[in-house]
Amino acid sequence: MALVLDTGVLLGAFDAGDRDHERCADLLSSTRDQLVIPAPVLVEVDQMLGRRAGLRAWVALAHRIDEGGYRIPPVTPGFVARAAALQTKYADLRIGFVDAAVFLTCVELGEDKVATLDHRHFSVLRTEGGRALRLLPELD
Repeated sequence: MALVLDTGVLLGAFDAGDRDHERCADLLSSTRDQLVIPAPVLVEVDQMLGRRAGLRAWVALAHRIDEGGYRIPPVTPGFVARAAALQTKYADLRIGFVDAAVFLTCVELGEDKVATLDHRHFSVLRTEGGRALRLLPELD
């Protein structure tokens, strides 16, 4: 089993000053699932961690990735096209490529859950079968 990670959970886990730090760090450290980061998430995390927590936090994540702590599936041309189709389908939500990539990674892995703090977008998205994903960590 895998746990697909969205940007906000990684930011929370690696930024000790984040208001969601404890619950995000706890989620990542307590799960037995393989941690999966869609490649587009890394760009957002790099940009945002750099502004919020500095280079040290990004480097810590990069080392964990290098040590095998996270799986990063490849982004193929077909994946980009499917993400764009999902963005079109949910155009009223204005989801970006990163959110579409996170959702599609869950779908492609057959996972029914996602680690995200973005309940606004992810609570609306549905699989082809009409299923919603379970959002972790749960809201307080």
